[in-house]
Amino acid sequence: MAWHDYPPYVPVAERRRRAAQEVAKRRKKGLSVEPVTIEGRAIARSFWGKAWCVHLEGYSDYESRLPRGRSYVRNGSVLHLNVGPGRIDALVQGTALYEVSVDVTALAKPRWKNIVGACSGQIDSLVELLRGKVSDGVMRVVTDRDKGLFPAPAQIRFSCSCPDWASMCKHVAAVLYGIGARLDARPELLFLLRKVDHLELLSAGVVSSGPARRADARAIAASDLGSVFGIELESEPKERAQRPRPSKLAPDAVAARRGAPRRR
Repeated sequence: MAWHDYPPYVPVAERRRRAAQEVAKRRKKGLSVEPVTIEGRAIARSFWGKAWCVHLEGYSDYESRLPRGRSYVRNGSVLHLNVGPGRIDALVQGTALYEVSVDVTALAKPRWKNIVGACSGQIDSLVELLRGKVSDGVMRVVTDRDKGLFPAPAQIRFSCSCPDWASMCKHVAAVLYGIGARLDARPELLFLLRKVDHLELLSAGVVSSGPARRADARAIAASDLGSVFGIELESEPKERAQRPRPSKLAPDAVAARRGAPRRR
């Protein structure tokens, strides 16, 4: 590519202004914008966020490509990032506002079954699971390079609307790091992304079986989520108090009332 084929340089302030305008347009169309905000130098601070980043950085496929996105995610260039079942959609500010999509293969059922079995009885609450405060054995299971929760490069497909010819541009790299940052606040998104139910890790340790076992796990989840995120969950509505029924009359009193003459 010759020097005259490159687009003209656009100052950072102008890029931000243009990106803000584009995001505002999408917001008006109903997009719930979820920016990635990094405080300090560390992209991820939690067990789940760090484990995601370390896992991806461990592959030679990404070793030389991911660093290009670090500065982008740190300076707030990932203006929107939404994690859904098997897919991430994002908007990244570059010379223009670029659309990035990342598709992640669902976790294979036999692999998930093995993870659940290996963690059976070792996780006491949803709080421990989502905060990463679990035993070393559980951590080794869920972070195992080949058998754990995190996807391998072959299970990740991505695209970006930018003109960069590289297989992984800096905008995609920023989004992959942004996922790690997002897991700091919402670690349950990892399970959503791999299309598995994290509550099964709890129900596997419950002795009872059938629908009751799953109900117990969800009851634990409802009570623990408040502790994880520091909120009070609305409790089930209480049954309305029944009006007191009038006391029954004794048989003699009923007979007397029936036979009594009416008052005029």
